Amino acid sequence: MGNLQDKRSFRDTLRNWSKSLKATAEKNRERDRGFDKHAGRLSRFLWPPSENWLLVVVFSLCMLDFVTTYAALELGRNKNVHEAGPLAGWALRTGGFGFLFLIDLTAACVLSLFALAARYLYSRYGLKGYARAAFVVALAAYVVRTGFVVVNNLVIGFM
Repeated sequence: MGNLQDKRSFRDTLRNWSKSLKATAEKNRERDRGFDKHAGRLSRFLWPPSENWLLVVVFSLCMLDFVTTYAALELGRNKNVHEAGPLAGWALRTGGFGFLFLIDLTAACVLSLFALAARYLYSRYGLKGYARAAFVVALAAYVVRTGFVVVNNLVIGFM
C-alpha cells in the first residue's frame, strides 16, 4: 500500500512541477510580447526595406566579394596581395577560385538559413517583431562585413 501512495505522490509532484513550468513559460511569453514591438521597430531602423531585399543584398555582396577577390588577386597591379581570410586562403590553396566561390556561396547560404530559421521560430510563437529583428541582425552583420571586404579588395587590388 505504501508503494502505491509513493507513486501517487510522485505523479502529483510531477504534475505540479509541470504546471509551474507552463505558468512560468506563459508569464515569460507575455513579458516578451511587450518588447516585441520595440524589437520590430529596431529592425526597421536597421533595415527599412522588405526582409526579402536583405537576402538579395546578401547574395549580391557574396558575388561581389568573389569577383573583387578574383580581380584583386589576378588582375590587380599589386602582385604582393594575398587572401588574408583563413578560410578563403585555405579554399584558394586547396581548390583555386572555383572552390573559393563554393565556400563563399556556402557561407552566405548557411547564414541565410540560420536567419530564416530564427525568423520562423519566433514567428511560430507569435513574436513577429523578434522574428524580423533576429533575421535582420543576423544578416546585417554579414552585409557590413562583406561590404568592407569588397571595398578593401578594390582599394588594395587597384591602388
